[in-house]
Amino acid sequence: MDDQVDVVVVGGGSTGCGVIRDLARRGLDAVLVEKGNLTHGTTGRMHGLLHSGGRYAVSDQKSARECIEENRVLRDIASHCVEETGGMFVKRPEDDEEYFQEKLEGCRACDIPAEVIDGEEARRREPYLARDVEKAIVVPDGAVDPFRLCVANAADAREHGARVETHAEVTDVLVEDGAVVGVEIEHDSGPGKRVHREPGTTEEIRARYVVNATGAWAGQLGEMAGVDVEVRPSKGVMTVMNTRQVDTVINRCRPKGDADIVVPHETACILGTTDEEVDDPEDYPEEEWEVDLMIETLSELVPALKDARTLRSFWGVRPLYEPPGTGTDDPTDITRDYFLLDHAERDDLPGMTSIVGGKLTTYRMMAESITDHVCEKLEYDADCDTADAPLPGSEDFSVLRDYMEEFGIRSPIGRRSAQRLGSRTDDVLSGTDPNPVVCECEGVTRAEVRDGIEQAGSDLNAVRLRTRASMGNCQGGFCTHRIASELAGEYPEPVAREAEDELYQERWKGQRHALWGRQLSQAMLNHLLHATTMNRDGDPATTDADVDFGAFDAGVEPGGGSAGDGSTSDDPAAGVAATDGGGHGDR
Repeated sequence: MDDQVDVVVVGGGSTGCGVIRDLARRGLDAVLVEKGNLTHGTTGRMHGLLHSGGRYAVSDQKSARECIEENRVLRDIASHCVEETGGMFVKRPEDDEEYFQEKLEGCRACDIPAEVIDGEEARRREPYLARDVEKAIVVPDGAVDPFRLCVANAADAREHGARVETHAEVTDVLVEDGAVVGVEIEHDSGPGKRVHREPGTTEEIRARYVVNATGAWAGQLGEMAGVDVEVRPSKGVMTVMNTRQVDTVINRCRPKGDADIVVPHETACILGTTDEEVDDPEDYPEEEWEVDLMIETLSELVPALKDARTLRSFWGVRPLYEPPGTGTDDPTDITRDYFLLDHAERDDLPGMTSIVGGKLTTYRMMAESITDHVCEKLEYDADCDTADAPLPGSEDFSVLRDYMEEFGIRSPIGRRSAQRLGSRTDDVLSGTDPNPVVCECEGVTRAEVRDGIEQAGSDLNAVRLRTRASMGNCQGGFCTHRIASELAGEYPEPVAREAEDELYQERWKGQRHALWGRQLSQAMLNHLLHATTMNRDGDPATTDADVDFGAFDAGVEPGGGSAGDGSTSDDPAAGVAATDGGGHGDR
């Protein structure tokens, strides 16, 4: 058929984006479909660790070797997505010495550079470490921005002819004559450049091959095709702190356990994590005890965490897979390796393969493996170059120093812009004048926001993923309206308002589990700012409510009491705000 493509990739996380890039660079006609934004699922809900392999050096040495190999590759091809923080596995007095030695030997057996330092040296490098930390193993862990990484992969794929469809949910897998021949998708794109097809319409994409890269959702897509994919979703919580209490990835050197890692990431630290099996990757409890556990347990390693402000918490679901017959009860015992499930061989259903398991650090290796597999199925011969070809933005990262000179951007804001944009700095920063800062917390300028809008249209959450705007300490309180204002002129006012509302609600969602102390005050301040300036609590003049406006003029609270009778504010929005803050966070 003329309209048949070679491959459809379902899933816009790190694996799917890696696969579509590899396919496109090899010259195949490929389409990626994702029901939300890129990174909508697991990839957008992880702690941002670039694994050295040290975490698996005792329990899963195959995964450890893959991690250190891909760690080196990503530092090369994705330099603008990676921060080389380094990492430590630290030992407290109660931690087992024998395990410490096993960890050290395991790292060396897997060719992971490992150096032992004493507690004094560890605290010299990281002054906020606990005084009773005895020693540490230093490894080449790092921090990676999963949003920037996925966008860069998708952008490269598109530059090589691929089609990337976000907000396009698969509603059916097309099976004809006992083989998969494509997918049916429903477009729900919203306004602006999110629209590739008309929202609410369906489209059939017929393909010679389908790749199921949906991670924890792989079983659901498999069910549409009539096959079983036995993914075991495991949830984990991440808690974001308001500053970088450490500049190095800190791991607890002990066997498996919850709350054992602190990852410095951009302006914050991310605490992780738990490992609890769930039935549904989209419907599971988000429990406050998990947040408490992160802070209380990791404060044993970094005591400053106990008094730090918690910005937000979020949960991710790992796409763990265990071959049939293994029978592991504890999800922490399930391998982090990845598996290709060829449904022709496994289920007598040609035309589709699922990829499950794995980690973000090994996404490129996984993508190469499945692309090799697809090429073999399609009898297509082309070599993989993704381990050598830099991602857009990382082509020549040494030019960062030149940009600093050319644009006079020695300030932290200019430096961070150039680090985010990499080799795209010239094109983006030179195109907007004036170029004020729109998001102070993350140092994001108007030029970057406009560049994000050019790529993502009016979807401001997609702009956020590209720029980090609204992801800092104020969680959008001071910048969501500024970001939305950049839509003015190109989009009608209702579109800008809806886009701002989506962004603001996404920022609020993660704060519900952190409403105590100073963060509760910050959340209330954000609400009042938006209630009084952006009318988020609803202007009484536009409602059907019977409001006595004379009471406001007379200094009397609605309901009869005067502003001095136990009231904390004469702002009519204050009563609304006081009941809208989710007061379940008292501590």
